[in-house]
Amino acid sequence: MKFIKKHWIIISLLAILAIAAFLRLYQLPSVPPGLYPDEAINANNALKALETGEYKVFYSENNGREGLFINLVAFSFRIFGYHPWSIRLISSIFGILTVLGLYLMTKEILDKKIALLSSFFLAISFWHINFSRIGFRAILIPFVLVFSFYFLFKGLKNRKIWDFIWAGIFFGLGFYTYIPFRIAPLIILAILVLMWILKQKIPWKKIVLYFSIIFLIALPLATYFLYHPAEFMGRAGQVSVFNSEQSLVKSLLSSTLKTLGMFNFRGDNEWRHNLSGSPMLIWPIGILFILGMIIAVIKFIKVNKLIYGFIISWFIIMLISSFLSVEGVPHALRSIGVIPVTYIFSALGFVWLAKKIKPFMRPKYFASLILVILMTLGYVQFLKYFVWWGNNPNVQGAFRQDLVNIGNYLNTLPQNINRYVIVNESGVLVDNVPMPAQTVKFITYKKNGIQYMLPDELDKIKTEGKIVLVSLKYDKDLISELEEKFKQGKIKAQDEFWVYKINYE
Repeated sequence: MKFIKKHWIIISLLAILAIAAFLRLYQLPSVPPGLYPDEAINANNALKALETGEYKVFYSENNGREGLFINLVAFSFRIFGYHPWSIRLISSIFGILTVLGLYLMTKEILDKKIALLSSFFLAISFWHINFSRIGFRAILIPFVLVFSFYFLFKGLKNRKIWDFIWAGIFFGLGFYTYIPFRIAPLIILAILVLMWILKQKIPWKKIVLYFSIIFLIALPLATYFLYHPAEFMGRAGQVSVFNSEQSLVKSLLSSTLKTLGMFNFRGDNEWRHNLSGSPMLIWPIGILFILGMIIAVIKFIKVNKLIYGFIISWFIIMLISSFLSVEGVPHALRSIGVIPVTYIFSALGFVWLAKKIKPFMRPKYFASLILVILMTLGYVQFLKYFVWWGNNPNVQGAFRQDLVNIGNYLNTLPQNINRYVIVNESGVLVDNVPMPAQTVKFITYKKNGIQYMLPDELDKIKTEGKIVLVSLKYDKDLISELEEKFKQGKIKAQDEFWVYKINYE
């Protein structure tokens, strides 16, 4: 018992990390199901990089994607083989490390209790668990932010040069994660402005070193954009409020209100991102979040302008990308950079409320109550992800389990059968066919001879030998055209899709 009392911080942190690992690794091969095409193209790019040795800073397909996550997926494939879960494992690992990083950073700028609570809330967060189990590059943003600011504030406190170097490395890597990170330098600017206003001594030589490291790390990507300027904005330009059909003011106001409302009122409607429409925070944590924000504002005014100004600035700045977007608002993925600081606010609210309750209870009962509350919140989040969301049939559709089924079926066919995939869905063209084909291509990796075509390219089909035609979705007109063009063929039902077989009799 004495050992536990003496080392309760370390024991608590290890327990939190164990919970975080469990919630991010449990049933990873099956939840979420399927493989969304955006995940699949990351995987296909990683496979190509692994085969050719050409690891890129930026992959231009699918509106362009920064290369760090894809290159890490290639490393995962080298160790674990090419599976959907090998893609998502990278997200899980960095999700777990982010929980540790949030503890370290919050301990550095506030205190150990708030740090433990913040990391616990992050560990059980449906929002963060979900993106820690999907092969999207955005999950790297919270990771680089918490570790970069941990080392930066540590360096500002002890003035050690290596802290500034590590802070610069992590922040520089952030530019290789996801477009919304590009607004993050404003957080650094906010820190320096606050320090200047508060007349705190700024170690300018080390700050210059810090910026130099960031510059050197980001330079290869910046050079790429210098020669490919059209790819700099990519998808961000397409979903901007500046391209909205409504007035700029109306679009910006609507997007801002919806984004701010996603925490406690109505969250992301996309099943890939959320339990459709539910607030991003379950209501007890959501109430603590609001309470914590109020406390942070009060403490910014009265107590510590630098630290609380920093976390308030972080929250506002990392939502700017969402404020400036019109598509899919509120958008949980685009707002992923605020996840760590969201749970700092919730922890602030919890600590304040606990202090108000503590005088009315005996210490052992108070400790038991806190433990019961936290474990209940964790269990509810487990149910929300693995039961309410994970078992919902909409999730299979959101992650395109049907495309995985098509790929698995094609894998069962002998190599001597001519196999054609008719890509009759819309999407950004990659290798001359729309994006949805990427999932089938990954599942059938190393199955040579599969040909992909558009519905208007049926003349490319050779009628010698046995032939199997599969389309990505049911289309009555396409079936009629096939029956007219290849009268010797027959349509066959196969799981939840259909195939057209030619010369099988």
